[in-house]
Amino acid sequence: MGYSAVAFIIVIGILVFIHEFGHFIAARICGVGVEVFSLGFGPKILKKRVGRTQYCLSAIPLGGYVKMVGEEPGTTIDPEDIQSSFTHKSLLQKSIVVAAGPFFNFFLAIFIFYALYQFSGIYLAKPVVGKVMENTPALTSGIKPGDVIKEINQNKVESFEDISRIIGKSKGEQLDIIVERGTRFVGIVLTPVLRPGKNLFGEEIEKYIIGIVGSGESFHKSLNPFAAFWQSIKDTYGLVKLTILSVGKMINGSISANNLGGPLMIAQMAGEQAKAGVMSFAWFIALLSVNLGIINLFPIPVLDGGHLLFFGIEAITGKAVGDKLREKLVQFGAAMLVALMVFVFYNDIVRLFINGAK
Repeated sequence: MGYSAVAFIIVIGILVFIHEFGHFIAARICGVGVEVFSLGFGPKILKKRVGRTQYCLSAIPLGGYVKMVGEEPGTTIDPEDIQSSFTHKSLLQKSIVVAAGPFFNFFLAIFIFYALYQFSGIYLAKPVVGKVMENTPALTSGIKPGDVIKEINQNKVESFEDISRIIGKSKGEQLDIIVERGTRFVGIVLTPVLRPGKNLFGEEIEKYIIGIVGSGESFHKSLNPFAAFWQSIKDTYGLVKLTILSVGKMINGSISANNLGGPLMIAQMAGEQAKAGVMSFAWFIALLSVNLGIINLFPIPVLDGGHLLFFGIEAITGKAVGDKLREKLVQFGAAMLVALMVFVFYNDIVRLFINGAK
């Protein structure tokens, strides 16, 4: 547990620092004064003042905050501080400061993936047929185990992932396939069929298949800086999309909310990934960073997304949300977050101590 605790503190420390640094640097660029930059909540363990900003390390490592001049509407501000007051900045500037935190979490994921791909490249499944399924177009058309698929509809195939992607988007239309068989190339024509299957979420779906299974062999591909950068953006976008879909499916009941985990599960997984090696640990940080960025963009008062919602309402109506309404919405949002924290802690306890004991 001690190993997991250290890994957890490292993960949370990195994620919180990047998130709050996003708010901090955007505030400074927009001319907003920053009074406190804190990693953690509660009693301050270490603190140092540089200029008007006090930098702190606090006792509870479950978050952090940046306190800006004039951050709360209705706060009395000294005349000399109005120029650096958050409240007195334009809606665009305030939105940039608020949105910078979550977007820095996305930037962190891109940076981590980029570093990993530059250091080690990527591993892809070879486009080699390992098995041909019974009663499928692949068997009927003459595809054999050991065939290397080189082209589909004149699209070069580099990996087995390319095959799955092209077939999935085929809409059941005829495919012209070129395979390498020994020392010769063979042309094959077949039409994918719809068959029952499951998606990433375990849901029953129908998908187009031709009826082949990969050999399980893989190959290493080095990436130049431009290719690594583009792959990093694609993978981060993929994680964002997958996370949003997962949240949506939890809301509509397609996925059980019991899958949600809290600090205890994160600590356990952080320890496991740290033991697996630096690359696994870095990938885990990138995954959590994307999740943190998305969660903070939810339109819930007290989260960054809630502030952006208020700014959006102000931009549309030309009037700021009233202090009393804002206060009630913030209280509601805080209650929602407390309820969510209780729920994920309950899930953690059930998962780790009750189910784990069986």
